[in-house]
Amino acid sequence: MPRPLPTELVAPARTALVTQECQVGVLGEHGSIPALAEEARREAIPNIARLVKAAHGAGVQVIHCVADFRPDRRGAGRNAPLLRGVAPGGGGAMSAPDAAAPLPEFELTDADMVLGRLQGLGPMGGTELDHVLRNLGVSTIVGVGVSVNVAMQNFAMDAVNAGYEFVLPRDAVAGIPREYAEAVIRNTLSLLATVTTTDELVAAWS
Repeated sequence: MPRPLPTELVAPARTALVTQECQVGVLGEHGSIPALAEEARREAIPNIARLVKAAHGAGVQVIHCVADFRPDRRGAGRNAPLLRGVAPGGGGAMSAPDAAAPLPEFELTDADMVLGRLQGLGPMGGTELDHVLRNLGVSTIVGVGVSVNVAMQNFAMDAVNAGYEFVLPRDAVAGIPREYAEAVIRNTLSLLATVTTTDELVAAWS
């Protein structure tokens, strides 16, 4: 039986809601991985939109981490099949002018931050995210987005290794196939993160 979410763990003053690749070029109508975009739209995207709204209301910092590759992919890695798959000719959506924009379903405020990266598989390794979070006094990350297959695992491990508490609302992340994502949450991410739900977090921030 899952334990209730400790409200002090996600206290607004110490918490940031961080979205991972919830952007037009990945999860938009013509996203680079259509099956992932379809799965994310089933449940995760509506719940992330709820969490963004609740975070704004509670004064929780919202940070959108996006892959902001150059159209020519200069400076980006090609040393893994996934990375080669979004190289020129492999995923036109990532070259669109608005590819790095957060999804329009999400409310944006002046306090929100959008952090782009030119390479890599996750939002924390080799980016400014860790420095920004520490400068903001954040010790708990609520991580949402895609994909449970790769980036969310990478994100959780990097965050825990860096000393953060990681909170994962299981209905605000997505991976494919769905059964695999559920198994990863159950067997791997639950060992690293406090697994919760959107409803619990919204209640904690009310």
